[in-house]
Amino acid sequence: MDISELQSKIPKFIEGLGISESLSIIIYQVIAYLILIVFAYGVYKVTVIILRNVVKPFTSLSKTYFDDLLIKNRFFIRISYLAPAILIYYSLNSSWFIHEVVSNFLGDVIVVFFYIIASLIFESLLSTINDYYNRFHIAKDHPISGIIQVLKIIVYVVALLGTIGYVFDRDISSLLLGLGTLSAVLMLIFRDPILGFVGGLQLIFNKMIAIGDWITMPKYGADGTVLEINLTTVKVQNFDKTIITLPTYSLISDSFQNWRGMEDSGGRRIKRAINIDMDSVRFCDNDMLDSFGKIEVLKTYIASKEAEISAFNEKKKIDPTVVVNGRRQTNLGVFRQYLKSYLREREDIHNDMTFLVRQLDPTEKGIPIQVYVFATTIEWAKYEDIQADVFDHILAVIPEFGLKVFQFPSNGIMSGMLSENSKS
Repeated sequence: MDISELQSKIPKFIEGLGISESLSIIIYQVIAYLILIVFAYGVYKVTVIILRNVVKPFTSLSKTYFDDLLIKNRFFIRISYLAPAILIYYSLNSSWFIHEVVSNFLGDVIVVFFYIIASLIFESLLSTINDYYNRFHIAKDHPISGIIQVLKIIVYVVALLGTIGYVFDRDISSLLLGLGTLSAVLMLIFRDPILGFVGGLQLIFNKMIAIGDWITMPKYGADGTVLEINLTTVKVQNFDKTIITLPTYSLISDSFQNWRGMEDSGGRRIKRAINIDMDSVRFCDNDMLDSFGKIEVLKTYIASKEAEISAFNEKKKIDPTVVVNGRRQTNLGVFRQYLKSYLREREDIHNDMTFLVRQLDPTEKGIPIQVYVFATTIEWAKYEDIQADVFDHILAVIPEFGLKVFQFPSNGIMSGMLSENSKS
């Protein structure tokens, strides 16, 4: 018995059950379609089992990581969807299915399904390429997440255009020409992705930002480490563990601070000042110089400086009995020299980077003495400990030089107030 005889006998068998000829043909077609769907599902399950028993063991033995990422991104699972779709598509052309309208409709559905699955397969492949690329060190400075997202959008747009062109029997080129008239609308719709893509390319190729950089952008409340650079957003984890997303283009249009230079240099800046009470600044007398000369880090400086000053005053025939004549050392000047020597002896302070102990402009709050140096660490906690240790020592040593830290109200103001009160 050939297939044609079997196809003719099945409807007759159904008619023999007391069903009309037209209805028996419909029942026959429904049964045929159901059998096809069940058989296609069986093909899908067999394909999955084959991929699971062949591909997975192979990838576990493989030394490359790319195939593992393919599994992670469901590449093989999505390929397995093609097997039942191909089976259904070519089976609809067989003589088993005589209802042309239904077969054509199912064929159209399968073609649309092909477009969807093809786009998903390309999406899995692009995600795998991105994940594999991120394993390399170059990905930190040149991430391709934005480019991958653009390619995914292109794949989805092509799949959508292909689907529309097939359903409405139109050529894709004519659809693209038609889209030209909607370019203004599309520019509004895709404004953020376009700006983000352009901004992302500028950030990457100009090396303005990289994953792992510490950036600060007060306008958006960002102060932390860059986690991701995407098509439209940059994800930053603040130091309080909150996560904030910034528009990618904002990093081009607005100002932000990148601390990568500090991290690459291996040193972190200490820039802090202590205000000295101006009333406590005075010339050094012999007793003060003798006392300062006993300080280990100042011995050589005090001796050489006094010799230099004495030679100058003798050359100019200065009368030393008048304090303001000639050159003399001040307790503030000796204190600044002490700070320089003290800081240079610390192993946690860079001597080969910017190193300043300077006097800033006097204000109503005293004379600021600023320490501008670099710690030998970039770790936040260690840096804060070093900075605290330095200024703990400075605050404790200031009275040894006859100086006072300015506090409001100052000691002079308090003394004047007490004197006025006693007179009244």
